[in-house]
Amino acid sequence: MQKIIFSFVLLLTATVAFSQVDSAIAPPYKRFPVVPPFRLLTPDSSSVFTKTDLKKNRPVLIILFSPECEHCRRETEDIIKHIDDFEKIQIVMATTMPFDKMKQFYTDYQLARHKNITVGKDIQYLLPVYYDIRSLPFLAFYDRKGKLIEAFEGSLSVEKMLTRFE
Repeated sequence: MQKIIFSFVLLLTATVAFSQVDSAIAPPYKRFPVVPPFRLLTPDSSSVFTKTDLKKNRPVLIILFSPECEHCRRETEDIIKHIDDFEKIQIVMATTMPFDKMKQFYTDYQLARHKNITVGKDIQYLLPVYYDIRSLPFLAFYDRKGKLIEAFEGSLSVEKMLTRFE
């Protein structure tokens, strides 16, 4: 009887141990270090901006933000102050917040004036999962070929952002 109980406990323990989710699995952006297949609803509410709309052979900075996030607002202000330093970098700003808040953010910062900045609502909610986001702003730096250079959670100075592309 003791052998049966021991075998049952051993079997139960093994089942529990092997059924645990592997927390060591890397998030998708680390397993697939390329620009993700995003779809962003643009502020005109009739166009969708996708990965295929990115200009070829130009580095890309993807910024996930919230229009209500103070750090995101400061990050945007810093980028705008130094926009000339970003002239050869495509900046894609994406949010999952409501469309009207995204549009107000776009208007408040006059982002339409900057041809290298695209703002949109992540209509598929792909990016937070793809990047396994825990805090905002989230920055993903890609080289000219669309390969991930680095991903960063939180605010970075403009100087540190630009060094990522060197």
